[in-house]
Amino acid sequence: MRRRRYAAAALLFAATACTTGPSLENQGEITAEPGDSHDLSIGSAGFTESDLLAQMYSLLLERAGYSTTILSVANRELYEPALESGQIDVVPEYAATFADWLNAKANGADAAPVGSPDLAATMRGLRKLAAPRGLTVLDAGRAVDQNAFAVTAAYAKKHRLKTLSDLGRSRLPVRLAAGDECVQRPYCEPGLKKTYGIDITAVDPKGVGTTPAKQAVQSGQDQMVLTTTTDATLDAFGLVLLDDDKHLQNADYIVPVVNRAQAGSTGVAKALGKLNTVLTTEDLAGLNQQVDSWRRLPQDVARAYLESKRLI
Repeated sequence: MRRRRYAAAALLFAATACTTGPSLENQGEITAEPGDSHDLSIGSAGFTESDLLAQMYSLLLERAGYSTTILSVANRELYEPALESGQIDVVPEYAATFADWLNAKANGADAAPVGSPDLAATMRGLRKLAAPRGLTVLDAGRAVDQNAFAVTAAYAKKHRLKTLSDLGRSRLPVRLAAGDECVQRPYCEPGLKKTYGIDITAVDPKGVGTTPAKQAVQSGQDQMVLTTTTDATLDAFGLVLLDDDKHLQNADYIVPVVNRAQAGSTGVAKALGKLNTVLTTEDLAGLNQQVDSWRRLPQDVARAYLESKRLI
C-alpha cells in the first residue's frame, strides 16, 4: 500500500494568489478528456466529519493504486478556489450547501436557492454550476448531514413525539435553542411554524448543536435544540431527534467533488463510489462519536470502518 503524505495547508495556499485556475468567463465549454493523475491531494475542512471522510477517501484511493496527500483547510472560501485550480483534487462536500455556495458565487448572494429537499433536483443544479468551473460532482451516497431538531427522550415519551409533525399537532409551546440566524432562516423558526405548525415562543441564541444549547434542553430551560443528523453526542445529553417527516431540510447528502482535469477519471469515481454502498447517516454519527467522545484518531477510525466493511 502506498504511504499517505500529509502537507501543511499554509504551504499550499501561500501560492494561491499566483496559481489560480482560469476565470469562469474564459473557461467556456469543457471538451478535454477527464484527467487521471495518480498523485492526488484530498482536502478536509478541518472538523471531525470532514477529517474522517478525507481519511476514508485517501484509503480507498490508495487501495485503487493512487498516492494521496491530505490537506486540512479551514473554510470553503479557501479550498474551493484551490479545487478549481488543481491545488486540491478531491474534497468531501454537502450537496445542497455546496450548490447554494456555488450559486451565490456565480449569481450573487441574493440568487434564488439551488439546494432543496429534493436530492435529484439539487444534484442537477449543483452539477450545472460545478461543470464550468472544471469540477465534477460524483454520485451522492446514503449518508446525509443536514439540520435536525432534538428534544429530551423524556419529553418525547411524555408527549408521544416521534416526528416534527407530532410536535406541531401537540400545540406545545417550544423555546428553541439555536443560532441567532434561526429567526430568519427558512429551515428554522419560519419553516417550523409554516411547515409543521410548531408554536415557537422564542429562539434561545446558544448556537447550532453546541454544548450550552443541549444543556439548555436537558435542563428544561428550552424544549428543543437545532443540531445535525450526524451529531454524535445526543445520547450523552439524553436527547433524541424528531423525524423531519415533511422534508423541511435541504438534501445535504455527502458527495465527493473532484477537479476534472486531475481526478475526473472513472478510476477515481469507482474507488470513491464504494463508500456509497455502505456509509449511512447512522454510521457517520457513530464514527464522529469515536473521535469526539472516545478521543480516537480520525485515521484509525476511518481505517477500522473500511476494514469492517471489507473495502480495504
